[in-house]
Amino acid sequence: MRPRLLSPLFHSCFRRMSSACVPLAAHRELLRLRGPDTTAFLQGLVTNDVERLKDGAMYAHLLNVQGRSLYDVLLYRLPGQQDGSQDLLLECDAAAVSSLQQHLQVYNFRKKVELLPCPELSVWAVIPEKCDPPVLRLPSPALHYAPDPRGPIMGYRVVAPTGHHVTDNLPGAELRSVRDYSRHRYQHGVPEGMKDLPPGVALPLESNLVYLNGISFSKGCYVGQELTARTHHTGVIRKRLVPIRLSSPLSSDCEGAEITTAAGKPAGKFRGGEEELGLALLRLAHVGEELQITSGGGAPVSVKASVPAWWPRSGDGA
Repeated sequence: MRPRLLSPLFHSCFRRMSSACVPLAAHRELLRLRGPDTTAFLQGLVTNDVERLKDGAMYAHLLNVQGRSLYDVLLYRLPGQQDGSQDLLLECDAAAVSSLQQHLQVYNFRKKVELLPCPELSVWAVIPEKCDPPVLRLPSPALHYAPDPRGPIMGYRVVAPTGHHVTDNLPGAELRSVRDYSRHRYQHGVPEGMKDLPPGVALPLESNLVYLNGISFSKGCYVGQELTARTHHTGVIRKRLVPIRLSSPLSSDCEGAEITTAAGKPAGKFRGGEEELGLALLRLAHVGEELQITSGGGAPVSVKASVPAWWPRSGDGA
């Protein structure tokens, strides 16, 4: 596989802003799907239209038959091999790799698709932060790069050889931790992984899959499509994942804790967070109200929910 240089678009983007580079190897892992049936195989399993992934990256969920999210993934298209096969890289929560492989194997019958671990490659997030641009050197070792398909607020994804430091190619960029990356996501209301999207519990439209460019309603059938399509075309989304700010941090055993109004009326559930920032599945009618979480018999923790600036403003469509 020949390495790829950064495009002029990538180059000009990072001339206009400095950035934070975050290695995600401990947080996100890659699987390689190889074979002539790769696209058709995934087309029947993921929420997005894999046939439209010609280059770059694509966001999608894999659902169960009840239409609830099992895994959130990013897909990367790689150049075709000499034998005519087309590789795809699939990025997922590191804690979900084993169960995701098993899930894919269940549906991998009569398909010419290999599912391979990919320890030789690692994922980095590149998040724009400031207005002062770093001087960019074109990174020939970088195998694949793409704007994060979930939206500009999430910057870029870079897939590089394991052990290669993307910061070497972005002089002036700051190396940051997964904690900083998580805080960025929570601040802007972007879910990721099994904690934010509990398998078999989270509903894709309540998880803002449309807003995050993660679903196609014209691609045809896939596992879990029926309920999702019906909700989109006939239903109103009354609950959504929204960013919240807490008056004090919560312990990890509070994940799933109930959020109530000041009068004690149920308003939603806490999903996860990093210190004072987090995500909650809330009834939209209660966003902007005084909310609280009470757990373990301690004092109530106040919750301030907000609507992300990147959400569309044309009403509450699915």
